[in-house]
Amino acid sequence: MNANHARAEREFPAGADGSAAYPETMLARAFLTAHTHHDAGTRERAGHRVDRWRAVLAGMADGTLTIGSRTPVAGLPAWVTPEVVRGGFVTSEPSAGGPLQPYEHELAAHAGVPAERRALFTYCLTEAGLARLHGLLDSGRYEITVPEEGALLTMAWLVRAQDTAGALELVETLAPFADRLRFTPRPAALPAPTARAVHRRTVAEARATLARRRPNTAIETQREALTVWQPFADELLTHWLKTAGPGPVADRAPDDTWRERGAALLRRYRELATAHTLCTAHRDPKGNAGILRGALEETVAGRPLTPRQLGLLRHAVESMVRKRGRPGSAGHTELRARQAAQAARPSHHAFAQLVLHRLSALAQHTGAADTAPLVTAVSPDEARHTGLPAGATVPAPLRTVAENALSAPLATLVERGVVTSAEVLAELVPQLVASTGAQSYRDEALRTLMAAHYRAFRNRRSLLLLDLARQVRAEELPWVRATAAYRTGDGRHPARTALCELGELAVQAFPGTLPPNPLIRELGVLARQAETDAPFVEELAADIFMGTFTPKFLTAAGVAAGLLEGTLYERYYGIDYAAVRDLAATRAAGARTRTAPDFAKLCTERAGQIPGSRGPSLAASGAVIEQAQILTTHNLATLVSRVGIRPEPGWEHLAGVCFRTVCKLTARVHGNPRPLAMIKDAAYAWRQMVFHLSLCAPAAQARAISRLDEEAARHPGHVSARLAPALTGLRQTVAGGVPDTGEGRLLLGWSTRRHWLHPARPA
Repeated sequence: MNANHARAEREFPAGADGSAAYPETMLARAFLTAHTHHDAGTRERAGHRVDRWRAVLAGMADGTLTIGSRTPVAGLPAWVTPEVVRGGFVTSEPSAGGPLQPYEHELAAHAGVPAERRALFTYCLTEAGLARLHGLLDSGRYEITVPEEGALLTMAWLVRAQDTAGALELVETLAPFADRLRFTPRPAALPAPTARAVHRRTVAEARATLARRRPNTAIETQREALTVWQPFADELLTHWLKTAGPGPVADRAPDDTWRERGAALLRRYRELATAHTLCTAHRDPKGNAGILRGALEETVAGRPLTPRQLGLLRHAVESMVRKRGRPGSAGHTELRARQAAQAARPSHHAFAQLVLHRLSALAQHTGAADTAPLVTAVSPDEARHTGLPAGATVPAPLRTVAENALSAPLATLVERGVVTSAEVLAELVPQLVASTGAQSYRDEALRTLMAAHYRAFRNRRSLLLLDLARQVRAEELPWVRATAAYRTGDGRHPARTALCELGELAVQAFPGTLPPNPLIRELGVLARQAETDAPFVEELAADIFMGTFTPKFLTAAGVAAGLLEGTLYERYYGIDYAAVRDLAATRAAGARTRTAPDFAKLCTERAGQIPGSRGPSLAASGAVIEQAQILTTHNLATLVSRVGIRPEPGWEHLAGVCFRTVCKLTARVHGNPRPLAMIKDAAYAWRQMVFHLSLCAPAAQARAISRLDEEAARHPGHVSARLAPALTGLRQTVAGGVPDTGEGRLLLGWSTRRHWLHPARPA
């Protein structure tokens, strides 16, 4: 089974079976955004989505697309990278297809061949073309953004390795698609990054993010008000206060000099209004400044003010003086000085331009080895060139953008807060796995090529698959398969080391979070490279669940049985791990099958359902899947038993972190109109807490459980009240009882009835 884009599919489960309901919904949403959104860029991007979803629906209608299949596009084999839009749906266009890229046009011009892909393919088979490919292999100065771009490089390596048969076989496989797919690599200015360093964003991506930042309109409007319009209003007020005579302003007779100065003020107002257009308050004829300016226009034009205008003028002058004092007075001067200092603060946009300039000096296609110089305070030299004050610090949001480009070991990125979630960790792991897996190749050029290929392959988005179909693996691609004979056993030790380090890092950094499927897939790849018998299982999507499991789920449950039999975990969830172990052993000794019906039956019965009677209920499917996660511990037992992880903080500490996650998620249930996702995630974090508690020594376990009430008390009162039944159930289990009795409750994430954590409906 696959949890392909499970989050998106759960939003619109009606189309997750491959029907047109989901793409129709997404088309309608994109169409609405494309025609109504206020931002032009957003409208343009939504327009592209409209085109792609129309292509999906057109392909489904004419039969060129078979959603749910490993080969969804008619005429294209499984190894071709499809263009996936969302929810695992694809268009008819392969990712390596479309118009020629700029680098392909440059290659065609250099080779003197027509700007066509088949002509480029043929050129690469010539002596000159092979020489160019060999040069790229030696320098490492190339990029592979989709796996197909590494195909001809692999062919060139095979030729140089004198594997003529392998090279010819690869060419024959690629040739039927040579006019449609790009098989040539992209030249790069620099070679690939070092093996152990990974990065969340490249320098180029960080620059693009900063370049998209525009001046904040609200802040710039305020700056204009403080630096332009308030000083001008002060001048207007001062001018009216300088009229001749000792009486009230309305009774004073202005002389010719006053009128000339007034005319000059009005001319300057028109110039300011043309140059400074953000503020609009000065245009309001009913505002104090507008009243003063309107009265001045009448007076300068020689028209006497009406009694109403005189009254408004008197009121405006008195109001402005009363509010801020007379211009030039101590209070007024102090206020304007504070406002001038506020307006003089440099904008985030100005700082963004500074960081952009600093980034421009670095290699663009990789991360930055050190981000400290990018976010340091403004130097005196930079102050002279930018106008920013020397010593000013870069604002935190801009520091975050630059620091996300840090290239360092994964553990360092986690420690520095660059990796903020298990999902972000999963994004970065392919970079590590690529370099680890490539170490099994003897030839350095081939190692570099296979690492680049794997990084590109992991950008391949998952398909929506049905009937227990499996996603395409990297080793199934023809050019990777052609190099299999050149692998050695030397890569097993690095893979085992990376597997253990990555498993420990994931559990230690995010103990209360379910490992996301992309991370689980990478752990599985490392386990295969290390030749370790470690069954990693994915989170299944409830809306496409077919009621059965692959055999590795039963194998993983057997691993959990060997670790947890007789522990708190087994007692809390009411598991007979001895029976599970026997079931796994029976299956291991029997015939190989595509499914594990006995395991599916066990999960269904534990979910309180009758095997074979599963209806269309999403909650019923979710409850069965959750029981599979409980029995297998969703990879935690595999990481401990088969991989050998021992997280440094210790199991007691991790249990406490898990419970904090439970409390935070439970807090979001309060007042939430759709709390089920929070309840589900809280139950998953609770399960991982029980797992960690079960590995603690008795004294540490008792100590950790005694602190749970204290932790709950740190959160809002409704959190403690909601979790009280779960805590009671846990203590009942520790005392030898059953959690779901009396005042205790078993905390699960899925329920076919109203969940007991769900807020009560108002009367």
